Amino acid sequence: MRGRRHFLRRLGQTALGLSLGTLVQETAGAVPLPDPDADFWEVVRAQYPVTQERVYLNTGGLGPAPYPVLDAVQRTMMELQRISETGHDRLEDARAPVAAFFGARLEEIAFMRNATEGNSTVAMGLDLRRGDEVIFEAHAHPGGFFPWLARQKSHGLVVKLFEPDPTSAEGNLQRIEDLITPRTRVIQVSHVTAPTGIRFPVPEIAALAHDHDCWFHVDGAQSAGMLPVDLHALGCDSYATSGHKWLGAPHGTGVLYVRQDRIDAVRPTETGAYAGDGAVKLPDQFGYGATARRFEPGTRDAASVVGVAAATAFLDRIGMERIAARGRHLATYLQDGLRALGGLTMLTPELPSLAASITTFKPQRVPFDDLYRFLADQGLRCRIVRERGIDAVRVSTHLFNSEAECDRVIDATRQALDSLSLR
Repeated sequence: MRGRRHFLRRLGQTALGLSLGTLVQETAGAVPLPDPDADFWEVVRAQYPVTQERVYLNTGGLGPAPYPVLDAVQRTMMELQRISETGHDRLEDARAPVAAFFGARLEEIAFMRNATEGNSTVAMGLDLRRGDEVIFEAHAHPGGFFPWLARQKSHGLVVKLFEPDPTSAEGNLQRIEDLITPRTRVIQVSHVTAPTGIRFPVPEIAALAHDHDCWFHVDGAQSAGMLPVDLHALGCDSYATSGHKWLGAPHGTGVLYVRQDRIDAVRPTETGAYAGDGAVKLPDQFGYGATARRFEPGTRDAASVVGVAAATAFLDRIGMERIAARGRHLATYLQDGLRALGGLTMLTPELPSLAASITTFKPQRVPFDDLYRFLADQGLRCRIVRERGIDAVRVSTHLFNSEAECDRVIDATRQALDSLSLR
């Protein structure tokens, strides 16, 4: 098995065009890719060091990085340590390909430590006053809504929530519109919700927000690397994501996008040496730079940022449309199998336009946490969903997962429903 895995890894570097020395510089169309058959996805799986001793189904929480990303990080780290330099130039080299991956300009991209830091930069940096209203969904991740609760506590903002509609994009638009008043200043949504995988109609929400002169922010922690993301097409004013989930970038990485013509509306909450406009003079002459780089305080881990660029290059080599289709195929396959069991409530939307690569379900006759523990005992690393009383189990299916692993979830759930219901 070990020899076959090594062979597949080497084969994958050829089939995917993953020359480790040139990965970051290569573009998506340079090397033809094989048809997306089972052998192809097995080659993709071999690019990941994640153990085969259990089935990993929690990319929505933390995604493994593939070998080309880890190699790029290690190589950069050792080189910078060898010459004892910060590698600031490496950040600038990484900015253009990462921006291109997201359909943005390099001037609009700042490197963060995670989506939470990006969300917080926007929430804390906007000029808002007591009584101003912020709308976001009740399924927002704490990293998306804690900053707004903090500003509500300290600055008297008013937080207003809507419950996501898992059946209709129009329903979600209406629920947001129903909450808008003349005091509404900000609308925020998760591109894909973390608890149940509801995909919001972001371009339509952007249009609604701008019709009411509202800032529109997107928490993209569950979309970047799962779905193709073109930030200019989405129409949002700002977008934040983590590198360590679906992107497969190193831990402690993230990306913040702020639209070029809106950058001055966000005051940096931390200011460092690269925030200035080049005309700074002591004691009282200071202006912010014109790009999103103003949101990057102090020295950054350049090797990890290189890892973000390597991760986007890796995904580009395979193709984001193909990756999204693969994740959605696996989710649909899993959901069909689970529905056939009976005794389960599927919380993830059935409509393709509202769904993505997340499957969340709850048992009707046995405790949800008992089901989660049963699956864990069978070597299936899922996630328990307790927030907002959802009380369910979440499965993330990404490009390194397989139908055989989905079958294991279905079979183990069947066993759990049979055995736990007898207690």
